[in-house]
Amino acid sequence: MSVVTTSQPGIKTPGNYINDVMTLVKTKNPAEPEFHQAVQEVMESLRLVLDRHPEYISARILERITEPERVFMFRVPWFDDQGNIQINRGFRIQMNSAIGPYKGGLRFHPSVNLGILKFLAFEQVFKNSLTTLPMGGGKGGSDFDPKGKSDNEVMRFCQSFMTELCRHIGPDTDVPAGDIGVGGREIGFMFGQYKRIRNEFTGVLTGKGLNWGGSLIRPEATGYGCVYFAAEMLKSRKDSLDGKLCLVSGSGNVSQYTVEKLLDLGAKPLTFSDSDGAVYDPDGITREKLAWVMELKNAKRGRIREYTDQFKKAIFMPTDLKLGYNPLWNVKADCAFPSATQNEINAKDATNLINNGVTVVAEGANMPSTLEATKLFLEAKVLYGPAKAANAGGVATSGLEMSQNSARLSWTREEVDDRLHKIMIAIHKTCFETAETYGTPGNLVNGANIGGFLKVANAMLDQGLV
Repeated sequence: MSVVTTSQPGIKTPGNYINDVMTLVKTKNPAEPEFHQAVQEVMESLRLVLDRHPEYISARILERITEPERVFMFRVPWFDDQGNIQINRGFRIQMNSAIGPYKGGLRFHPSVNLGILKFLAFEQVFKNSLTTLPMGGGKGGSDFDPKGKSDNEVMRFCQSFMTELCRHIGPDTDVPAGDIGVGGREIGFMFGQYKRIRNEFTGVLTGKGLNWGGSLIRPEATGYGCVYFAAEMLKSRKDSLDGKLCLVSGSGNVSQYTVEKLLDLGAKPLTFSDSDGAVYDPDGITREKLAWVMELKNAKRGRIREYTDQFKKAIFMPTDLKLGYNPLWNVKADCAFPSATQNEINAKDATNLINNGVTVVAEGANMPSTLEATKLFLEAKVLYGPAKAANAGGVATSGLEMSQNSARLSWTREEVDDRLHKIMIAIHKTCFETAETYGTPGNLVNGANIGGFLKVANAMLDQGLV
């Protein structure tokens, strides 16, 4: 590697620079393993870039891109239905605004902490860059758990949360969306409170109701987009999803619409899961079965194990952490769509998937594969679509909702779906061609990381030291 002369002491080669940045990230952000993992994955890809672009080293782009522009952490007090005072913690990470206003979801879940949100915000920067739309990256949420809460409790929490958050967001500043635990109900309560406090009706949140500024296809977008991306990967090998056996984890929004689009394209989905375990239906999940699951999870807020009571041939596989692997990923299939949560596929799961014939992995969740699992997929020449590319359909359609709000227009379902499909094709093209340009053909992890990085890094150079 060439030696790069800079004004920064101790930085000589791209390799040394990246090692120094990783040490700095871990020192400044202790006890945040998810954030470290997300940064490490991107940095490994960027080793290929810095030799060609020494200007990124002298401008300290990597130190700047791993440091959030702003971090807000605040108290969220609210009354439960018994009149007791409850206290939660709220967050908003405004990671990078080089190419547009901050954009990224709000997550309400007991596992939410600063490290997880920083990892999600960091991923969001590159994901948003890949969409071709002018959006920066952010993420937020709370350790509040909406599960088991009444509508009134959720409303009181959302109003308290937004009373603080509204100071820091706006249609041209930061536009949050939904994520785990934040659906149409929560977005509605938060939007109402924002409007009440700010006295303005703006596109400050995406995922809104259709009759007050929302976009068609938004609920379906992440799942649909992930399947479109998988179809593009297969097309690169002159293949298609028709007739493919598919494993899908999760049973929420992303999973449901992943299954729906798989059925549209002739595939045969076999599984759903939640925190209790997974159901495997050897006969395949039909449209009728999918409708039953949507009713169970969206209206009744039931558990996926109830599927086996309704459909007798299905098998329920309970979650057992002692196994060291997830039984869902040990089913014979062609394609896998991890759509539940981060790090749900470890090295053993990846080995099981490969041994059971899986040749396509498209990530619907955020960073669902560990670094070890990712390495195994790439070594086995699996068609592997990393989350920042494969699940970008959700935020892409959020961007389309922002466009409709700005223009005071509402596009048809067909228009939005067509734009989403074209965006996913463009994302795959960027990843595929960038991977080839940087000497790693077929490695869409490198393609996504480098393709997303270059646009943001060049914008940061253009805008000076800010």
